[in-house]
This record gives sequence, structure tokens and C-alpha cells, in this order.
Amino acid sequence: MVRVVGIDHLVVSVGDFEKSKAFYAPLMEFLGFGVEAEYQGSMMGWANGATLFWIAAADAEGKKHKYRKGDIGFHHYAFRLRSRKDVDALQVFLEEQGATIVDPAGEYYDDYYAVFFLDPDGMKLEGMRYGERYAQAARKRAAAKKKAPARKTRR
Repeated sequence: MVRVVGIDHLVVSVGDFEKSKAFYAPLMEFLGFGVEAEYQGSMMGWANGATLFWIAAADAEGKKHKYRKGDIGFHHYAFRLRSRKDVDALQVFLEEQGATIVDPAGEYYDDYYAVFFLDPDGMKLEGMRYGERYAQAARKRAAAKKKAPARKTRR
């Protein structure tokens, strides 16, 4: 069996590279990412030590079609934050930047606190934090995996 150890990078195609860069650059800095690289004004990436996030200019065919949540492809993506205070701080930052807040910071599911907003192409993004019950359950699952005997694989 092969195990994924994490998501390495995410690349989002954007309709207007400069407009998206102006949106994402301050957002990524606020979220603790630093610039990884920029290529010929058509692709830019940020890193935080664990994840790489890139934007890339859509090709001519891609620019013909506006993003619509519900189409095949990305529905939305979420940045997991350290605390509810961070979710609230993100909302304040977004409001200061003039971003479109779709759903303000709040408890959307039991033990799930989030703010939802749009990028310049209308793609839905989220800043979120699980609560303590979720964290305790995750710790229990991790501890149980450590105690479980190693599985033998056939070769």
C-alpha cells in the first residue's frame, strides 16, 4: 500500500493573472505564506513550509468560460487555521481588502467555525477551524493507528 503524506501543491487557473495576483499576494502573506517563485507573469506560487499554492493564467480556451461552483472541478478550497480568533482576523483582513464575503465567520456545522469568501474569478475560498471535539477525536484516531500492529503486504 502507498500512503499519501500530504498535499504538496495546488494550482488554480485564473482569468486575469494581474488581478488575481493583486488579490492573492496580500492574502497569502496574511496567511503566513512567502513567495516561492513567479514565472513570466503567468504563474506565481507561495509556500508556508508544508504546502505550495500557485496561481496560473488560464489559457485562451479557459478564459472563455467563467468559473461556476458546481461545475466539474473545484467546488471550493479551505485553509485550516489555528483558532477561531484567526478565522475572525481573516474576515477583518478580507473586509479591509474589499473581498466579497459570502458567509461571515460563524459556526456552520457542529464544531466547525469558518468564513467563506470569493476570489476575483468567483471561486469560493474558506478559512476554517475545527473545534476541540474534532481535535480530540483526531488524536484518538492517531493514537489507535500507532498501537495497531503493522499490516503485512503481499509482494
